[in-house]
Amino acid sequence: MRYKILVIGIVSAFAFSSCNLDYSETTNYGKDYMQLNFDNVASLLSDIYARLDYDFGNYDEAMLASASDEAMYAWESNRIHNFYNGSWSPANSLTNWDGMFVGIQACNHYLANYLGLTFPELMENDDYKAQMFRYENYEHEVRFLRAYFYFNLVRQYGDVPLVKEEIPAGELNQLSRTSYKDVIDYIISECDAVIPKLPADYTNLGEYQITPAQNGRATMMAAMALKARTLLYAASPLFNDGSDSQLWYKAAKAAKDLLDVCTENGKRLEAYTRIWGTDNWQSNEAILVRRILNNSNSLETRNFPVGVEHGNSGNCPTQNMIDAYQMKASGKFWDEAESGYDPANPYEGRDPRFGMSIVKNGDTGWPSYNRTAIQTYFGGVNGEPVAGATPTGYYLKKLLDGTLANNSGSLSSSRHNFVTYRLGEFYLNYAEAVFRHSGSADATSGEFSLSAREAVNIVRARTGVEMPALPAGLSNDEFWKQYTNERMVELAFEGHRFWDVRRWKEADRYFKSITQMKITRNADDTYSYERRTVSRQWEDKMYFFPIPQAERMKNPNLAQNAGW
Repeated sequence: MRYKILVIGIVSAFAFSSCNLDYSETTNYGKDYMQLNFDNVASLLSDIYARLDYDFGNYDEAMLASASDEAMYAWESNRIHNFYNGSWSPANSLTNWDGMFVGIQACNHYLANYLGLTFPELMENDDYKAQMFRYENYEHEVRFLRAYFYFNLVRQYGDVPLVKEEIPAGELNQLSRTSYKDVIDYIISECDAVIPKLPADYTNLGEYQITPAQNGRATMMAAMALKARTLLYAASPLFNDGSDSQLWYKAAKAAKDLLDVCTENGKRLEAYTRIWGTDNWQSNEAILVRRILNNSNSLETRNFPVGVEHGNSGNCPTQNMIDAYQMKASGKFWDEAESGYDPANPYEGRDPRFGMSIVKNGDTGWPSYNRTAIQTYFGGVNGEPVAGATPTGYYLKKLLDGTLANNSGSLSSSRHNFVTYRLGEFYLNYAEAVFRHSGSADATSGEFSLSAREAVNIVRARTGVEMPALPAGLSNDEFWKQYTNERMVELAFEGHRFWDVRRWKEADRYFKSITQMKITRNADDTYSYERRTVSRQWEDKMYFFPIPQAERMKNPNLAQNAGW
């Protein structure tokens, strides 16, 4: 199914004021009109799906990676720097509060007004049963989407108002914040309710099959993924002070259940670069993909190197990120003894995911129409002091389409789809949860026959990566170092690191500074490499976002997060 934000002749029935909790229906068409036919109702669901978030540059073209130790945004005027330069505040909240509550209210509106319809205009059609199956499934999809929006809010704010049904607008701005534990319980209960009702595969519905298949919709596996991710966060130190040891068991069990169902339905790890690209939604690893129908090149123009035609620079990987790519032959970090690292050739022999994700000095053919080797050294075509040049020594490759053509002064475009859930994440989620539950990287049981170490090694062994397996017998500290590093590498620039470090409560270790690489070209055409540390501001209040001041002025019952 190709989701359309607007259906011909239909205006979306959801319009909200700048306050997320002030709901008003301002369409020219009332509820009775919208209930008249199937396409009208389908357009409402499409509007809700369009509110699924994606991190292709939501902060004035910057990704959340640039607010973590993965990257640094090249342009100093970008508001992403406010996360760590002292400008972050309730008045400058850097929030998606509005967007998530708009989605929740849209879900509540749908569930209150658009269930139980029969669509007489379809009854004479041969595919009536299939179309009604599709419509009746909407209810379960909407409940999934509402739970998804609530997960994003809890991850960002902790306690948030819990609105389970459509209520009058006047009451919305009187709500108090609900305990994050209660909101998490609600998310899990909603997932449990829809998991047995959602299809596992929209291409295998038998008599209810619709052609073309309705790709991009919530499946049983997507709901299981939301449940597993939510439980992982609930068990993590930011939300769990350690008093509830069962939370790690629940997270491990949910991840295992998902992995089992994925295996039964043919999901498997593929080549790393299949995670992105125009057809990544067809990957056997994808569980839920936020499909974006319009072709574009904005992700490329925002991140192609300065000095390349159509390149404007942007999210530049840090040296911290480069250091995470271990040596392929030895499986060791660059600074470990006998790793095989060569200071004169610091990028040789790295984890293959490095070359798939990072643009470095000397690279050729990036993007494909560029005929000049990338020069990130000082004075180079793509290096400082050119305005907007990478401050870190590197440019972003992962997620970008380097095959775009430069024709007659314009740049071609392509489809970009954001992977919300994929199998690789959940092998890692399982590894973390079962490690914390069992207390050992090698422990197995009748219920958890796959150890944490083995789960990580499955990811490291994916086609085209094939990094050396982590050995048995690692201490807990050694495994944790390897695990967090593997997660940083595997999920780089996919919107995880910013949140992972927070839920681990390890920001003091990772977010107080980043490292840049300053490269100098020598007279003999060799290069010198100088690491430079750049401080960033971190305070523990930043584990949660501030409630936007504008919302608290409208609703004094919204207590502010501690420290803000």
